[in-house]
Amino acid sequence: MALLTLTGVTKRFGGVVANHAISFQVSPGEIVGLIGPNGAGKSTLFDVVTGYYRPDAGRIAFAGHDLVGLRPDQVNRLGIGRTFQKLRPFREMTLLENVMVAVMGHTPHPAAARDEALAYLEIVGLARKGPVHARDLSTGERKRLELARAMATRPRLLMLDEVTGGVDQRTIPGLVALIGRLRERGLTLVVIEHNMRVIMDLAQRILALQSGELIGDSGKVHLARRHRIQCRLKLSELVIDRR
Repeated sequence: MALLTLTGVTKRFGGVVANHAISFQVSPGEIVGLIGPNGAGKSTLFDVVTGYYRPDAGRIAFAGHDLVGLRPDQVNRLGIGRTFQKLRPFREMTLLENVMVAVMGHTPHPAAARDEALAYLEIVGLARKGPVHARDLSTGERKRLELARAMATRPRLLMLDEVTGGVDQRTIPGLVALIGRLRERGLTLVVIEHNMRVIMDLAQRILALQSGELIGDSGKVHLARRHRIQCRLKLSELVIDRR
């Protein structure tokens, strides 16, 4: 049975159609890649699923629950966590305090919340930096903190928006390995990524968006062999990190 199902999801902003009649399913335990050029509607789709925007048409179901009309906090409590392309940690708080904010949504006792927050920082490799203020982190460390905060909400499905964006080349393999370990912990993941090398390493399935439409749903072996999805979106049209 699918964990997440989108059926005919459409989102408009005035005369601009950001998402048009998008339908797909995500099964438990999958890592699904979501690719497409800038402006294809990828982040908007994440916003629609997680309650930041209400779709103009279509249905979204998660684990048997209808998500349309729910607030982001309600979607999160049902079991969907996410990261954002633009990182906004609490800069004047420590890493431990940042993660504790997320933990205390379900663990109100401060001592228990602290222990749980430390455990998530350990998972992402930041336990020793717990007392450090978020303002002092590198981009790669902020990405890891964002992952820790998302995991601290105890999601079943984790939606990652450009987890390697803006990260130096040396940091990327560690982030890719971390995402792989999250799947081993039983999480289902949907990952927006522009770096095709990363998405080929991570994803079991790859969905392609272009101009707000889903134009391909392909296994990565097929994608690699043919170097395109559904004949309409060549990999060379995407942003590939060549640094």
